[in-house]
Amino acid sequence: MHSEELPYAVAYAPSMTLREMMETYGSDVWHYAFFLTRSREQANDISQEVFLKAYRSIGKYRGNATLKTWLLTITRNTAFSWRRSSFWRRFAPLGSEQGVRQAMSAEKEAISNQYVSRIWELIMELPDKHREVLVLEIQQELSTAEMALLLGVAEGTVKSRLSRARDKVRKALEEEER
Repeated sequence: MHSEELPYAVAYAPSMTLREMMETYGSDVWHYAFFLTRSREQANDISQEVFLKAYRSIGKYRGNATLKTWLLTITRNTAFSWRRSSFWRRFAPLGSEQGVRQAMSAEKEAISNQYVSRIWELIMELPDKHREVLVLEIQQELSTAEMALLLGVAEGTVKSRLSRARDKVRKALEEEER
């Protein structure tokens, strides 16, 4: 057995190695960590820690959720632990660094990219509980049930948070257009 192979069979990925798990879900874990922390450096550190934790505790994985949802749960818990730690307080989040790609081909594409970037900036400014559900829905493409399981709340709570988050973004965009 190679050192990177998982010690236990995983219901959704019986022969998946640690490397395969990182290649398959690494981007999802990193993006979720970034949206929780707003810091590329923190997202890098948290992502590495998530996969180490997953490797060490794969025996605790019961298959109640998909492997992706389980990893995102570990990501969320790890990010919140980092946030509470003194290490977190020493570094200010970098904020949104999303630049707009400058395409020479069409003004329309540039305007569209600016609009999308502005929406993500508004999402990043939302309170954690609202930002988190939008990121899980838009970027991670999780269902309401999966989000409820990951967040440890009722599906109705997830739906309510999604509705409020969408309303806040919509209202902010409407105010900017005036």
